[in-house]
Amino acid sequence: MTEDLDATAKTLDRAHVFHSWSAQAALDLPVIAGGSGTTVWDHAGNRMLDFASQLVNVNIGHQHPAVVAAIQAQAAELATIGPATASLVRGRAAQRILDKAPDGFAKVFFTNGGADANENAIRMARLHTGRDTVLSTYRSYHGNTGAAIVATGDWRRMPNQYARGHAHFFGPYLYRSEFWATTPEEESARALHHLERVIQSEGPATIAAILLESVPGTAGILVPPPGYLAGVRALCDRYGIILILDEVMAGFGRTGRWFAFEGYDVVPDLITFAKGVNSGYVPVGGVIISDAISATFDDRVFPGGLTYSGHPLAAASIVASIDAMENEGIVEHARRIGSEAIGPALGALAEKHRLVGEVRGEGVFWAIELVSDRETREPVGADVIGRLKKELSSRGLLPFAADNRIHVVPPCVVTDDEVAQAMSIYDEALTSVEEDLS
Repeated sequence: MTEDLDATAKTLDRAHVFHSWSAQAALDLPVIAGGSGTTVWDHAGNRMLDFASQLVNVNIGHQHPAVVAAIQAQAAELATIGPATASLVRGRAAQRILDKAPDGFAKVFFTNGGADANENAIRMARLHTGRDTVLSTYRSYHGNTGAAIVATGDWRRMPNQYARGHAHFFGPYLYRSEFWATTPEEESARALHHLERVIQSEGPATIAAILLESVPGTAGILVPPPGYLAGVRALCDRYGIILILDEVMAGFGRTGRWFAFEGYDVVPDLITFAKGVNSGYVPVGGVIISDAISATFDDRVFPGGLTYSGHPLAAASIVASIDAMENEGIVEHARRIGSEAIGPALGALAEKHRLVGEVRGEGVFWAIELVSDRETREPVGADVIGRLKKELSSRGLLPFAADNRIHVVPPCVVTDDEVAQAMSIYDEALTSVEEDLS
């Protein structure tokens, strides 16, 4: 008798795997046995379009042959090495990353992922300035470690507030403006005024850093309005505050640029990255450090480190990923597919479906915000999102849902035909849910 591998995978998972951010008893997770490009499949061969990019990290697509080959070759040569050594592949990975960074950055501190990248960036800012407080927005996610989770603004912060020295403020979000704004320009100006008042009220001399996602991702793909990030930079300069831009989700092609902040007339002091730098093929993240902050630790010990910092398999995957993305024009493709295919198609869905309050995004980084009433903008409930996820999955699309939104976040290599197929599925699923609600 042939074993049902999908059933076995589910049985083992339910019996032995403890999953993040979940009540364990209610879980019914899809099985993924393999993938290629934008498509994944289970052991039975049922195929799905991955429009979640797993956790918005598989930017280069599943099983890119050059990246897989680089990992295999490095494993055959040297599978692991400690961080207190010099390594050719690690140096090359740092060089590739810095080639994409602005002028004035010459060092990379490697971590295991995005959370500890933000953790160490906060540490660097505090040590460099001699100050303690970190400001971040309520609509944000920066990771699930001590300082990173407290810097996070959403509900996941609340049961985990054990780190000191954090305060929050409201960032721009015109669709649900906290500032009674009616235009992007008003939203930007009023959000900046609010931030300056928070800085003044917290005490500028106490504030080490402002930590922002260049384009907040999990919070709703909140594309910043004109002048906002440049205005935050100006406030940081005025008050001697370090600007940390979190590019963990938005970086390396996701917005159709190598770094999302490149589109907003701003250069930070520290840049955190993970996810798209190697599409998650091996766990890795890091901090790109400005020359001024790096110099702080020329003759002063930096009190931080990780066993797997700059792991050779991760480094090899970074080199191969960046080279492939550059040689194949993947970042440029993401920009085009967003402006010519995804954006217009989502706009058409918004016109057709009463549940869609707003669509927004750029590159391969979009959100469909769902509302029960377009006039009041009342968010749909979890039951509606649950039904929509089931409708999408049953039609062969792996969705990414957050609060009252479906995020449209395929790999950067998604094709026009795959976008068209996905949009047909979104259309059918929305129609089915709307009919059920009628």
